[in-house]
Amino acid sequence: MKKFLLATVALAALAGAQSARAADLGARSYPYATKAPAYMAPIYNWTGFYVGAHIGGAFSSDNNFSGLATGNNSNGRFLGGLQVGADWQFAPSWVIGAEGQFSWVGGSVGAVFPGGYTYKNSQRGLGSITGRFGYTWGPGLVYVKGGYAYSDNNESVTLAGLPVGFGTTGDHRNGYTVGAGLEYMFAPSWSAKVEYDYYNFGSASFTAPPALVPTGSFTTDDHTFKAGVNYRFNWAGAPVVGRY
Repeated sequence: MKKFLLATVALAALAGAQSARAADLGARSYPYATKAPAYMAPIYNWTGFYVGAHIGGAFSSDNNFSGLATGNNSNGRFLGGLQVGADWQFAPSWVIGAEGQFSWVGGSVGAVFPGGYTYKNSQRGLGSITGRFGYTWGPGLVYVKGGYAYSDNNESVTLAGLPVGFGTTGDHRNGYTVGAGLEYMFAPSWSAKVEYDYYNFGSASFTAPPALVPTGSFTTDDHTFKAGVNYRFNWAGAPVVGRY
C-alpha cells in the first residue's frame, strides 16, 4: 500500500511539472496558418489637374444658309485636338471644374448662291473655355459644360472659280458652346471620355458683292462628337485612385 501511494504521488508530481513546462513554452504556433487580409475597396478622387487629347467629328446644321442658297451644309468633318482642365470634388459626389479645349478641323462648309457665287468656310479650328459640373459614382462621372467658344474661320467667295471680294455683318468667330459628357477612370491617373458639344457663332448677312446682299443670312454653328483620354494630377495629396 505504501508503495502504491508513493507511485501515485510521483505520477502527480510529474504531471504537474509537464503542465508548468507547457505553460512556460506558450501556445504552439502553426507557421502555415495565416489570417486572410481585409478587403480594401478602391476610392476615386477627381480633384486635380488633367491634360488630354481627343478625336471626333463636326457637323453643321442643315439650315445654315437661308434665301436661295444651295449646297452641302451639313457634311461631316474630322476633328482632333487637346484639352487641359482642373476639377474639384465635393459634398462628396459632386464635381465642379474648368476646361480649355482646342480642336483642329478638316474640311469645309459652304453654299452656291444665284448667279454662280460660291461661299466656302474652310474652318481651321474650334476653341472653347468652359466650366463644367458633374456627378460622380466612384470611377464614373457624368457632366454638363458651357462657356465661351471661338471659330478659326478661313472664308472665301468665288465666281467661276475666281476669288471675289466680299463683306458680311456680324462677327461669326466668337460665340458660345454647351455640351455634356461621360468620363470613366479605367486606371490610376487615367480616364476616358465621350462628349457632345454644340457651338454657335451667331448670324451674319452679306454686305458685298451686291448680288449676294438679297440672298439672306447664314448662321455659323457646329455639332461635335468627341472621344478622348485624360491624364490626371491630384493636388490634394491623395492618389487619384487609392484604397482604404
